[in-house]
Amino acid sequence: MTQQDVDQSVFSHPSLHRHRERAGKEGQVLHRSKRGWVWNQFFVIEEYTGPDPVLVGRLHSDVDSGKGRCKYILSGEGAGTIFVIDDKTGNIHATKTLDREEQAQYTLTAQAVDRDTNKPLEPPSEFIVKVQDINDNPPEFLHRPYFARVPEMSNVGTSVMQVTATDADDPTYGNSARLVYSILQGQPYFSVESQTGIIRTALPNMDREARQEYDVVIQAKDMGGHMGGLSGTTEVKITLTDVNDNPPKFPQSVYTMSVLEDKVSGEEVGRVKAKDPDQGENGLVSYRLTEGDGLGVFELTTDSQTREAVIKLKKMVDYETKRTYMLRIEGSNPHVDPRFTAWGPYRDEATVKIMVEDADEPPVFVAPSYNFEVEENAPAGTQVGRVHAKDTDVANNPVRYMIPRYTDVEQFFSVNSEDGMITTTRPLDREAQAWHNISVAAAEIGTNTPAYTHTVRVNIRVKDVNDNAPEFATNNEILMCEAITPGKVIETVSAVDKDEMAHRQHFTFSLAPEIAHNHNFSLKDNRDSTASVHVLRKGFSRLTQDVYFLPVEISDNGLPSLSSTQTLTVRVCSCDSRDTILSCNVEPYVLPAGLSTGALIAILACIVILLVVLFVALRRQKKEPLILFEEEDIRENIITYDDEGGGEEDTEAFDIATLQNPDGANSFLPRKDMKPELQGALRPGPGSTRGHSVDVDDFIKSRIAEADSDPTAPPYDSIQIYGYEGRDSVAGSLSSLESVTTESDLDYDYLQSWGPRFKRLADLYGTKDYPMNDTDDGEDS
Repeated sequence: MTQQDVDQSVFSHPSLHRHRERAGKEGQVLHRSKRGWVWNQFFVIEEYTGPDPVLVGRLHSDVDSGKGRCKYILSGEGAGTIFVIDDKTGNIHATKTLDREEQAQYTLTAQAVDRDTNKPLEPPSEFIVKVQDINDNPPEFLHRPYFARVPEMSNVGTSVMQVTATDADDPTYGNSARLVYSILQGQPYFSVESQTGIIRTALPNMDREARQEYDVVIQAKDMGGHMGGLSGTTEVKITLTDVNDNPPKFPQSVYTMSVLEDKVSGEEVGRVKAKDPDQGENGLVSYRLTEGDGLGVFELTTDSQTREAVIKLKKMVDYETKRTYMLRIEGSNPHVDPRFTAWGPYRDEATVKIMVEDADEPPVFVAPSYNFEVEENAPAGTQVGRVHAKDTDVANNPVRYMIPRYTDVEQFFSVNSEDGMITTTRPLDREAQAWHNISVAAAEIGTNTPAYTHTVRVNIRVKDVNDNAPEFATNNEILMCEAITPGKVIETVSAVDKDEMAHRQHFTFSLAPEIAHNHNFSLKDNRDSTASVHVLRKGFSRLTQDVYFLPVEISDNGLPSLSSTQTLTVRVCSCDSRDTILSCNVEPYVLPAGLSTGALIAILACIVILLVVLFVALRRQKKEPLILFEEEDIRENIITYDDEGGGEEDTEAFDIATLQNPDGANSFLPRKDMKPELQGALRPGPGSTRGHSVDVDDFIKSRIAEADSDPTAPPYDSIQIYGYEGRDSVAGSLSSLESVTTESDLDYDYLQSWGPRFKRLADLYGTKDYPMNDTDDGEDS
């Protein structure tokens, strides 16, 4: 379509309606006016690529007489840019290519005005320009690629997944967006519904163990699949998931294994495994022993990593007793899919034959352990007990015995290598060690290999004898007040014994015979292994006697009975009225008369203070340098600065050994590298002037020659002496030391009358020459 006709509708005004009524009454014939100013919609094809702008439609008003008086105006979406109007004819053209997928319609407003006055000839009217669709967009799969899973062995027609494509074209106009699905790759295993895009299985009994993954390509085509339509494709990766459709199977029906008779319980004998091609829990296999004469000798476990059946020894085997065992082992799936039970049974069996091999076994003790007793203090060579081992091999070789040294480090015991008799090597002390735990090893004679040695534990208990005398259980010192009442108990003593008497142990107490009849203290045996010490008199005094010794005999009830004499120390103390001990020391009575403890402490404190003061004074007076050496010996490490500076001429560094003031070259120059015996005030010679010009190069050469010819002079290249003040300074000399030689109008003789504080200034600036003391050399002026 290149042009659309304008629909015209007739509007009736109320004033015109009343005019027609009046005319009818008067019998006149009237003509009803028509107006065409209501616009519905125009159409324009998208993607138009012609050379000229496409004509969308034409606007026309009844008031337009064709004389150019009417002017058409267009406003709204795209007016003036996309859509332009001829203001005379009302023709509307599209100047740009339109895309329906970007904007499907445009709303515009038309108006007719008087060209001269711009007054509206018609009211504004709104209309729509619709973009007509063409098939310019292919179908697209937005979520590609797709991944799907379906169980193996699924029935034909089992839904796998649904794929959906979209088409940007107008689904309400024509067949541009009508899609049809088809399968390009994946036959004959899968199919797709043309209208819905649902993918289904197409073959029965698809086995995952044969093939697990499939690549399927689905196509979506518009225009209902007809020729000329556009298409899009996507890839679907379909994976078959596992189901338990395979029973386990042993690769062999009979397995043969062997085990040495010296293997211990829990050691592995061999492994078997049933194969199951299924995955995960569908491929799990559980094992069990069903029958055989080795059910009580062997056990079965499953390795969690390799899923193998592990056969282990449950108890040791003996080649001399039984040499062959048979087992029947079953492997089955614990998880069975009821849909495939008819494909079973999901188990398999195999026979395992186990051969016992002969081994050179170590001797075996007839008992798992031995317990013996021996009395303490028994002489060396006392028999403790006998151990016995035998060779279980058919050869029945003789056995020898030994005690591993690490089990009896101190070598308390020895064993007869032939008969296994254990004896002591020295007397044993129960109080030092009550139990001895050793090991005895047995091996076939002629064999030193540890693998063919068997050891047994031997526990030896040392029996107690009464060989320790009793003694006091606690401290044997008693504190007693001076004013104690006669008959009072001052202490209750008890005793201990290292021997093992347990609850049968009993002690008796008595005073030693030499003090049994003393008049100070008595001892009463309480018959409960304790004794009480009583005071017999009063009037104890520390001045007379401050310590009493009381020997006590203690006896036990052992066989034979042992006794010992223990001494109690009774110390006399000063107490208050409540018998609270104040002091048991005797120092107040041994000090000189009239000198108390406080006074003695004060004297000692004064002595310490005096010693500290003396030490500090000596330290202050004795200040010596850390390194003692003569000043003349330090020549390469000391730089002497005797001068104040040379002004502007002294700003550059000269790499020469030394510079002396050229003005004073002919006068006396002091040695800068030697300590002079007498130093005085140095003044420049009378012939020196500030402005005098001197050849520095000649001066240096003369100084070098002078130094070379002087055998006593040190090398000047090791000490730098700055004695040259410089010349030609704009500011003049800054030194105040030389001001006395200048022609100054100032008179400083009045400094002589200022007293001793200004004597130094008077010496420097006065008219008289005053020699300088040696002590002033290092001072600043």
